[in-house]
Amino acid sequence: MSTTDGLEGWLASLWAQRGPLAVLLLPLAVLFGLVSSIRRMLFRSGFLASGRVAVPVVVVGNITVGGSGKTPLVIWLVEHLRARGYRPGVISRGYGRSGDDIAEVRSDSRVEDVGDEPLLVARRGGCPVFVGRDRLAAARALLAAHPGCNLIVSDDGLQHFRLARDLEIVLFDSRGIGNGWLLPAGPLREPVSRARLANLVIANGELPDELRDQFIGTGQFSMALVGARFVRVGGDQAVGADKLRGRRIHAVAGIGNPQRFFAHLRALGLEFEPHGFADHHAYRARDLAFAGAEAILMTEKDAVKCEAFADQVAAELWALRVDARLDRDPLPLIEKLLENNHGSASA
Repeated sequence: MSTTDGLEGWLASLWAQRGPLAVLLLPLAVLFGLVSSIRRMLFRSGFLASGRVAVPVVVVGNITVGGSGKTPLVIWLVEHLRARGYRPGVISRGYGRSGDDIAEVRSDSRVEDVGDEPLLVARRGGCPVFVGRDRLAAARALLAAHPGCNLIVSDDGLQHFRLARDLEIVLFDSRGIGNGWLLPAGPLREPVSRARLANLVIANGELPDELRDQFIGTGQFSMALVGARFVRVGGDQAVGADKLRGRRIHAVAGIGNPQRFFAHLRALGLEFEPHGFADHHAYRARDLAFAGAEAILMTEKDAVKCEAFADQVAAELWALRVDARLDRDPLPLIEKLLENNHGSASA
């Protein structure tokens, strides 16, 4: 049985339709939306201050609860921006870590101190990464420590208006917007109209019909997560899916949409027993004690939390390495927008 059959599974079911309980929660959603709108208006009017840093800021976020592929896109941006001559740095809240203070993420940092996604970005992106609840303070700390950095990418933080930004990228995945209602009656952090204010909209997978015509005039791109190589957790051995077929396999995923990972594995021709965990789940060795398992497959985000105890698990642990692939190159548009927008006030 999937461990997401608890609260997260119940919420996903609730938010998938406009059922009786969602209707009962609608007054709270209206209140949530009012507070969110007032807060954004206060930042846009200057009543609440947004802080700007000396370099352009690109925010990658979403308007829905749960992961939609932001971290793989951030890694893609870092790699491709560097290839075009930029020296990027990344900031993140570091969700799930202990403490809210500003910290630099290094490849050997403990996941408990910096969070799973920032650690993955630091290892894969090879760029300065800072975490902190206050993104503006994190950005300033990053630039103080790495003055050569000339662009900052914020992994999440679309609703963190204290940090002024020059460009916004909003992601959706195949789950779309659920019942289309705001929290807690639905999965939306902000109305769909908020996404139309973004500079780019990227669909991780097929954009649902109800969203396809929403963003006329906005840069629209499609993204897929591709990969067929597995890296041994706690080691450096890498194999293809063919080396794993025919074994007794279990698969775990502690991400926003575990089914996306499981579908990827099935597309590689693998048969396995799936186990979905809550997003950012703090794994322990006992979580992976599956009777008879010869191999356990997981995402890279899971792997950074499991490597410390990989030798305590009877089965082999393998992480699927994935990369974002876009249908066309957004960098020319991004560069043009940054040139036009940097230096202007935004919230």
